[in-house]
Amino acid sequence: MQQLILPVLLASFWTICTGSADWCYQSQFTCDHQCNTPDKWNLAHSDCGGKYQSPINIVTRKTLKDERLTPFEFNNYQQIFRDTIKNNGHSVKVGVPHLSTISGGGLPTTYKAVQFHMHWGKHGGPGSEHTIDGEQYPMELHIVHMKHHYTDLTTALSDPEGVAVLGFFYERSNSANRKYDPITNALRSITITNSNTSLPSISLAQLIPAEQNLTSFYRYKGSLTTPGCTEAVIWTVFENTIPLSMDQLRVFSDLQFHDGKPMVGNFRPVQPLNGRQVFRSGGAVILVSSTLLLAAIATALGLSQPN
Repeated sequence: MQQLILPVLLASFWTICTGSADWCYQSQFTCDHQCNTPDKWNLAHSDCGGKYQSPINIVTRKTLKDERLTPFEFNNYQQIFRDTIKNNGHSVKVGVPHLSTISGGGLPTTYKAVQFHMHWGKHGGPGSEHTIDGEQYPMELHIVHMKHHYTDLTTALSDPEGVAVLGFFYERSNSANRKYDPITNALRSITITNSNTSLPSISLAQLIPAEQNLTSFYRYKGSLTTPGCTEAVIWTVFENTIPLSMDQLRVFSDLQFHDGKPMVGNFRPVQPLNGRQVFRSGGAVILVSSTLLLAAIATALGLSQPN
């Protein structure tokens, strides 16, 4: 009997210590709030331990140019809409009417927008989920789309290519990005988990770089970055960044997790590639080539200067 009691006690202790029913980010874990941090998400959500997880670190020199990664077609991204912005306990989420669609860009079909949300650090510090050559940006925007013929995201996630997410990095700017005023102003009303408020009229186009600046991107097959970590996502990560002032970035850190602690560091660490190939668009190559060309010109000019 004693041999049976010990494993049962240990199992109970493990459950209490890991909080198996409650996933969280590393920034949330405390002695008072013992929850499943990202390294333990797979205990309650087995897919989180899969081979094709997101986010990843994109090593640019190991990416492979893919001629099929043509420029995207953004349809109805200029469409003005009103919706609710919600603090869902681990991010802020905004629902999007299914009128906005993307096609091209090497996607197998047309995908319609469902929602967008962000991941960030602490007071404008490192907080993006994906990284480029090890660099972590202050924040990352995810615009989630599903194949046009699906009516709900749950069904789309049962298709290995059912979801397409566009990822955009934010960078610190000396001036405020006024196009983000509707969002940053609304954040002050939803500091508490599960609170929401109406968002003034906005469009997806105003939140991202101009379409002509979206030809440089990376592509790989991955997963959702929160439990259940379903591996059904075609990821597109853009090179061009979105500027926000430090004050605008800091407003996100004023939100609260469900326990009242500041909502900071709500990003999943990068995951192993496990043999996956990351592809790059032709635009990315042109950007790199232009940079090298400018560097060569600058060097040449420097060498030609008289002593």
